Amino acid sequence: MKTYFRLLSFAKPIEKFAIPYLLFTVLGVIFNTLNLAMLAPLLSTLFNTDGGEATAATKPENWTDVFGYLNYYAEQANMHYGPLGALQVVCGVIILSVLLGNLFRYLSERVMENMRIHTLLNLRKRVFDNVMNLHVGYFSNQRKGDIISKISSDVQVVQFSVTATLQVIFKEPLQLLAYIFMLFAISYKLTVFSLLVIPISAFFIAKIVKRLRSQASEAQHRYGVMISYLDEALSGIKIIKAFNATDLIKDKFHQENLEYSKLGKKMAKRQQLSSPVSEFLGVTMVTGIVLYGGSLIINNQSELSPSDFIAYIALFSQVMRPAKALTNSFSTIHSGLAAGDRVLDLIDVEPDIKDAPEAVTLKNFEKSIEINSLSFSYPGRPVLKDINLHIPKGKTVALVGPSGGGKSTLMDLLPRFIEPEQGSIRIDGHDIQNVTMDSLRDMMGLVNQESILFNDTIYNNIAFGNPVASPEEVEAAARIANAHEFIMDTQNGYQTNMGDRGLKFSGGQKQRICIARAVLKNPPIMLLDEATSALDTESEKLVQDALNKLMKNRTSLVIAHRLSTIQNADMIVVLEEGRIIEQGSHQELIGRNGLYSKLVNMQQFTEID
Repeated sequence: MKTYFRLLSFAKPIEKFAIPYLLFTVLGVIFNTLNLAMLAPLLSTLFNTDGGEATAATKPENWTDVFGYLNYYAEQANMHYGPLGALQVVCGVIILSVLLGNLFRYLSERVMENMRIHTLLNLRKRVFDNVMNLHVGYFSNQRKGDIISKISSDVQVVQFSVTATLQVIFKEPLQLLAYIFMLFAISYKLTVFSLLVIPISAFFIAKIVKRLRSQASEAQHRYGVMISYLDEALSGIKIIKAFNATDLIKDKFHQENLEYSKLGKKMAKRQQLSSPVSEFLGVTMVTGIVLYGGSLIINNQSELSPSDFIAYIALFSQVMRPAKALTNSFSTIHSGLAAGDRVLDLIDVEPDIKDAPEAVTLKNFEKSIEINSLSFSYPGRPVLKDINLHIPKGKTVALVGPSGGGKSTLMDLLPRFIEPEQGSIRIDGHDIQNVTMDSLRDMMGLVNQESILFNDTIYNNIAFGNPVASPEEVEAAARIANAHEFIMDTQNGYQTNMGDRGLKFSGGQKQRICIARAVLKNPPIMLLDEATSALDTESEKLVQDALNKLMKNRTSLVIAHRLSTIQNADMIVVLEEGRIIEQGSHQELIGRNGLYSKLVNMQQFTEID
């Protein structure tokens, strides 16, 4: 129940929905019950057609004798208007009652639908907001498909099952009590005997749905895995085709789909069994009441008239509808709670990296970046060991070295995508762990080796870090990145949609748009991780010249594979196995005949022809 009430808290302010819903539901239940209760006076009026003088009816003294009141007023109508007039009055009351009952039912459903949408809006917003606030490292250890499943599928299951159950809990017990009240008003003894079916039905239903929650939780996990396979297959379709791995991927997806389907069948079997069981028990009980009560009437041993007995049977047949809805809701809620647990788990995840309580805002960059005794490890694997580095403002630092030496990790530490195990990074004397992450990242522009673009227009992708930029500023940034000409060759220019992950464009074009995005942000610190690796030789000549101009007035940290980029750097830092083993200018390092010199001689760096 703790999970249920936590999920329900997303409906706040719940009184905005609960009060009108309860009011409309009560009125709807009253008129819906009255519709069936009117069956007795209707039958009495229909069969009282002998034309004899009507006997004066006695008005009931007990206000709970609803049937007595209905029969009394039906007989009064018969006395004043005759049988046909009384029939017209009774039919008119029934029509009015049905109209009002359905009107209030419609209004209650509208209120509940508004509550469902309001809950979904709040829940999905909270989940997505928390996911976006999580540190970058979290996503390295999670299946993307599982996260997508929780935000989309699980939230959808929660909104339908939990709010639908809430609707049942509000309405059906009221309707059930109203029916039982009417049944007791007709016959106390018969009702006590007949209601034995409800606890018996509840016992069997509880047995049926006992394992539903654990199965629902496993099913949602399987669904997340399946979505992960789908995402990987769509993202890597070229590699799959190139390695003739289509059948392997299809089999992998089919196997997971098969397991998910098996679980779905088991859950459906349990869920669908509850309705037939409760219905069978209900019909069995109704049949028993018909036999028992009918024999009493035939033998003139019952206080009920035939019309009252028929109305009683009609009412009791309806008792199973709210009872069945309640039992069905117990099976539905298990799926909702299992999905709710997964959603709440995601909401409860705290980012490992967050602003310190007394974090200050970094307003500008004036002097230098200081890296002191910095160490970092991934689980079971040290990556950086005791790194010390001084980067003055306006200087370009190139990071080089063998693959796996820690170059990208060192770059990820600067914007606090990950946190060091030991040591510190200071900007103008401020430890970056004591400044706000927003202000820290405002100081930095990033261009990765992988071109990360969004399914939006070229214009919006370039203006991503500066949404208030003017069209002229966007175009100027594109010209610096050598992207303007090919942009204007597209169908709609800067308003051309880039497609999913920018798949409509070549690798070089995508990278130039990423560079334009960094140029437009105009930060004092640039982080370039193999920023030109995706460019062809002709494009790189132009883009490299633009980057050189861009880096003149900025502090730049560059991971590069082009010798020309490295040679132009103010300082080259050589990393091997997580340690800085050499540091200096190109000429200085060549003269030392160390690792850098060997890398150059082994043609580890490429030239632009």
